[in-house]
Amino acid sequence: MITQFHYGTPVETFAVVEQVPLCDHEQLRHFTRKKGSPQSFSCQLGEDDIIYGLGETMRGINKRGARYISFNYDDPHHKDDMPSMYGAHNFFVVDGETAFGAFFDTPAKVVFDMDSRGDGVLSVSCESQDLRLYVVEGENAYDVVRQFLHVIGQSFLPPLWAFGYGQSRWGYKTERDVSRVIAKHEEKGIPLDYVCLDIDYMDRYIDFTINKRRFPDLAGYTAGLKEKGIHLVPIVDAGIKIEPGNRVYDEGVRSGFFCKNHEGTDFQAEVWPGMTHFPDFLREEVRTWFGEQYRIYTDCGLEGFWNDMNEPAIFSTEYRAKGTKPDVERGDPDQPERHIADFKDFFHRLDDGREKSNYEVHNLFGAMMTRASGEGLDRLLDKRYLLFSRSSYIGAHRYGGIWTGDNASTWEMLRQNVYHMPSLNMCGFLYTGADTGGFGGNSNRELLLRWLAVSVFTPLMRNHSAIFTKNQECYRFRQPEDFRTLVSLRYRLLPYLYSEFMKAALRRNMYIKPLAFDYPEDGKAREIEDQLMVGESVMIAPILEQGAKGRIVYLPEPMTEVRYGSDGFTCINVGAGERTVMAPLNQVVFYIRQGKLVPVGKPAANTAELDLLDVELLGTGSVYEQYVDDGSTKRCGLEHCVIRRREA
Repeated sequence: MITQFHYGTPVETFAVVEQVPLCDHEQLRHFTRKKGSPQSFSCQLGEDDIIYGLGETMRGINKRGARYISFNYDDPHHKDDMPSMYGAHNFFVVDGETAFGAFFDTPAKVVFDMDSRGDGVLSVSCESQDLRLYVVEGENAYDVVRQFLHVIGQSFLPPLWAFGYGQSRWGYKTERDVSRVIAKHEEKGIPLDYVCLDIDYMDRYIDFTINKRRFPDLAGYTAGLKEKGIHLVPIVDAGIKIEPGNRVYDEGVRSGFFCKNHEGTDFQAEVWPGMTHFPDFLREEVRTWFGEQYRIYTDCGLEGFWNDMNEPAIFSTEYRAKGTKPDVERGDPDQPERHIADFKDFFHRLDDGREKSNYEVHNLFGAMMTRASGEGLDRLLDKRYLLFSRSSYIGAHRYGGIWTGDNASTWEMLRQNVYHMPSLNMCGFLYTGADTGGFGGNSNRELLLRWLAVSVFTPLMRNHSAIFTKNQECYRFRQPEDFRTLVSLRYRLLPYLYSEFMKAALRRNMYIKPLAFDYPEDGKAREIEDQLMVGESVMIAPILEQGAKGRIVYLPEPMTEVRYGSDGFTCINVGAGERTVMAPLNQVVFYIRQGKLVPVGKPAANTAELDLLDVELLGTGSVYEQYVDDGSTKRCGLEHCVIRRREA
């Protein structure tokens, strides 16, 4: 059961798309509300209660014991005590003797204190007086999440090729660079579906431009790559360079589509191309205009994009010079170390006529950029496309996926990748993943192989690194055949992974879950955070410690242990309980639930070679419902499910 409560005059975030009953404030259960500024809500926790959710936040899957701040910002120095990241996902679930969830639907800053003092009190402080609160009650935590996923709408559905392996690096500057990367993957037999282009493909880092010296014939080059089953995925940033004569800039100024400053003129902020204006994405007409700009890419045959710098990230502004000490509100321990004044210096005009500073609606900016892009691409293309973003808010999951931002090449970030996946799924974001190998810093052979063993199971599987770091393409390391083995597993599992993703999205379910969601009565499963359920059949237990040759795995029930290496699949049936499992760097071990099946396909160089129907079945079950379509149609539905039966 879901109920809705209004306070003040809420800003329309478009996060919830289904009808939810509106209740009087006196009917609010689970929370005690304290009026004021900020207004706060609190509840008493049971001693053994677990708190799930909050999407893209640091620490483990259980969020109890820390403070989190919902305020999107760009900080690549991810630490365990970091309060905010790139996304605002204000939904959480309390799981104990009773289970309930809450979604604080406001684009302004929210502070979640999940019993950081250890006194059993959960408190939520909302800076804005204008918000919607949705309370969800269910039989257990998983039931609460499924109800919430139903009301926020169906996940974005990418094409099949978006589930392939992607290679990316800030530093691929020319057509020759990209061709060299593709040729090396072919030479070493490492499967590849797409290559991402960072800001260097643009003319002076200007959105919706192409550097003709570096990519003299992008349309022809794109067409040639498609014949080989390879796609290009360019980056698009949030700021439009101030440059009279540039068509996009001129149109935006002439139509009044940019955010305003205190004086009522177009706000100026420095990002990669220099001083820019920010489109006012909270207005429908601006979103329509911005989405149309992707035509320059779709006319070149491009069908995949990643949006960046849309928290928005700011280097300097017309009011604050570059290098100026951050204007942090002194005395407020909840304020992230960002240039807070920047967000108070520019303004949006909402469709209802109200004017709000970006600070008041800050968490919506990136989400509405994603919406603008997704709606534009829906109009421009007659097929599914790839779109993922850095900044987000619940609701953006209907228009695109996300990656978890500028992480680092550390074992802690690998562990965080595991923790993020189920938490993001709870908030609607099914198509997600981390920068495999880490974006900042220098990855090494061991870390990249262990990270690949995790990314095999996440919908977005992209190796991405920063300029001035050590190159971390798989073919650059000793014994590249080991990397080929792990990436090839991704393709052999795609008949299952694609099927489970599509079924989860169409049924508004989770794709990756904590163990406790499938084993709610198992006390041990409730404590485990480094093992995950992937779809209906698979459990993974990745190795996340440097130098480890194996690990202890807990099996809540008898399962089939599957080991994949250079010789293919090896399966044994094992009993429930704890077991020590060894896994060399060139092998991946995963588990199939009792009575379940996993369809696996033949090896492929990319998804264009993959036949989803040509599969063998692993596991002890007798029937599997497989989703199979052409990988690009927009007419997706459960009618594409077929039944696979194990031969007697």
